Amino acid sequence: MSVVAHLALTDFRCYSSVDLTLPTGVTVVSGSNGEGKTSLLEALGWAATTRSFRRVPDAALVRSGADAAYLRVTVQEPDREQLLEAEIRALGRNRVRLNRHPLTRARDLLGLVRVTVFAPDDLQLVKGGPAERRAYLDDLLVAVAPRYDGVLADYERVLKQRNALLRQGARGTDGASTLVVFNDQLVRSGSELVRGRLRLAARLVPAVRAAYQSFAGAAEDVDAAYEAEWAEGRMTPAADDVEELLSAALAARQAAELERGVTLVGPHRDEWRLRLAGLDARTHASQGEQRTMALGLRLAGHRVCAEVVGTEPVLLLDDVFSELDPARGDALVAELPAGQTLITTASAVPGAIDPERRFRVRDGRVEEAA
Repeated sequence: MSVVAHLALTDFRCYSSVDLTLPTGVTVVSGSNGEGKTSLLEALGWAATTRSFRRVPDAALVRSGADAAYLRVTVQEPDREQLLEAEIRALGRNRVRLNRHPLTRARDLLGLVRVTVFAPDDLQLVKGGPAERRAYLDDLLVAVAPRYDGVLADYERVLKQRNALLRQGARGTDGASTLVVFNDQLVRSGSELVRGRLRLAARLVPAVRAAYQSFAGAAEDVDAAYEAEWAEGRMTPAADDVEELLSAALAARQAAELERGVTLVGPHRDEWRLRLAGLDARTHASQGEQRTMALGLRLAGHRVCAEVVGTEPVLLLDDVFSELDPARGDALVAELPAGQTLITTASAVPGAIDPERRFRVRDGRVEEAA
């Protein structure tokens, strides 16, 4: 199992300097709202994914008045220790080193440490629009197989280029031939992304169902379907004609795309529809049921990642218990896997949690708490 043994920050968010040694078990970080508890988890999340789980630009991580934030993380693996050092710049390119060797691509860090983040806004995974669920699948896909970070980057790049060409009207011979090239690239990267999502979703559904039932204490059926309008409805992991369907849809909608100046078909518009008792959870589930399903999604993703990569991700629970009633809070504690866990809280945590260390955040400082 890989754990984060040490975290040091300089000019990161509200912190001028932080230096923490972390245990392999549970750490509780307490403090009032707005003091910077979440920023500690955000730093660990950046080390795992090279971006903030709050989905803000890197510049937002740099303390006001500073040119850069500095992140230093020591990861203890069973047979070695690894050191990540990052200079996150307010302007310009970040600089990242692994074991004191510069990395040309931030994505080369992926897989060094993995995290599962539980946060209050996880409710949007169920309550929000399709983009929330696509992002959930894609983030988890990269966690279990980092090569998909390149697949996503390729797809997003060609999608941006294709949209720019469509806005210009793809006029003349050159425009038409360039559109053909972009179509081929979109089909290639888009099909690979879809197949990855389908395989992942097939593993997730049983895990989400089991997690939901353990939290809810009820046997309500949880299901999900991957829906792609360009594929004429639902798709399954056995689908072997993804390229043909996507290519045909691009040809069929090309006139409409040229008229509107935007790509109308592809995985950037797909939906992973969650169902509870046969009904769309987004529109028919109560908020309590939606929150329970969101917890189930996070726990299921953690379990699937652990199964695939063979090691438990680090659990980051960001003030989650304040959003849960006592029954759901106790159920979450009972279901949490063993392993390194960091919990932030503005109040008390359930009594069943037995932390190895406690920290208190106050006025931009992190201190050992009794």
